[in-house]
Order: sequence, then structure tokens, then C-alpha cells
Amino acid sequence: MYIVFEGIDGAGKSTQIRMLKEWLEANGFRVETLVEPTDSEVGKLIRKILEWPDAQTDDVQRILALLFAADRMLIMDKLEDESKIIISDRSFISSLAYQEPREWVEVLNKYAKKPDLLILLDLDVKKSVGRTSGKDTFENEKFLTGVKANYLKIAENYTHEIIDANNGVNKVSSDIKKAVAPYLGICPDCIQ
Repeated sequence: MYIVFEGIDGAGKSTQIRMLKEWLEANGFRVETLVEPTDSEVGKLIRKILEWPDAQTDDVQRILALLFAADRMLIMDKLEDESKIIISDRSFISSLAYQEPREWVEVLNKYAKKPDLLILLDLDVKKSVGRTSGKDTFENEKFLTGVKANYLKIAENYTHEIIDANNGVNKVSSDIKKAVAPYLGICPDCIQ
């Protein structure tokens, strides 16, 4: 199974992925986690470009869209491993939510693997800005409001679960487990 976690920055994706992985492994599943951008040379270049002061310009965003698509292709073989559950921190869905023009981003990611389950951590924009203050130039309310709306619309096209990420860490983790359990044949009512 290929599970993708998405959401605006500060939603708690990394923490929740770690907690879900530990829970799944305790229930006998083999699990591998991925993060985008990767640690490949392409991923490192993406991280450098995201720090540029002009990273939000249209030209730089088009370059980033190309690089994200290329970085994604480097992990495609891992996503084909059916012997384990793959949990990814972001996917091509992030590119669709964050980058424009959307039609072009869709073409670039035509061959990206679609998730079996999309977990969208839905966080209030003001909380996101508070949690990520000073992290990079993308964390402003106006921009993130648009990205959040994009995520909610995009999620409709995939098997998805929307989780309220405004709650405490343990409540969010419990909600995620209850959402994932039926897809794996685990009794959701048995989860504490």
C-alpha cells in the first residue's frame, strides 16, 4: 500500500508519519518511509533553490516543478515494492497544490505513482504560519490559504481521509490510525 501524507507546512506530517510507522510495525507490517524532496542530488538542489529570495517568482517555480518531477522519478522503483507499506511525506500532489500552472504540473507528473490512500492533514492557516514562522518565504497567510483550498479540491480526486490537524498530536495520531485501519483489515473500533 502506498500512503501519502499531505498538508500545508506545520501540519505535523513528519511526526504523524513516524507515529503511524511505529504503530503499523507493532501490528506486524513492514513499512518504509519516504520524504520529498529526497536526499538525492536533485533533492538537495531543490532545497537550495527554495532558500533563494526570489523562489516565488514564476520562472523559479517552473524550474522547481521540473526538478520536483525529476526527483520523484528517482523513487518510483521503491513505490512498486508490494511487500511493504510505503508512507511518503509529500508527493506530486504537493506540486499540484503549491505550483502553477496546474495543467503543466499535471503533465510533468503524468507518470508519478498515485497514492492508494491520501491522508490530508487539515490545519488552520494561522496555526501553520505560527508553527513555521521564519522558516521560508512561502509561509504567509494569503499564499497558504490558496494552497489549503487547492489541497481540499485535489483530495476529491483520490481515495482520501481528511484529518483535523488542529487537535493535539495524540488525537491526530488516533484519528489517522482509525482512518487507515479499514484499508489494512484492522478493526478501527479496536484502536485506542
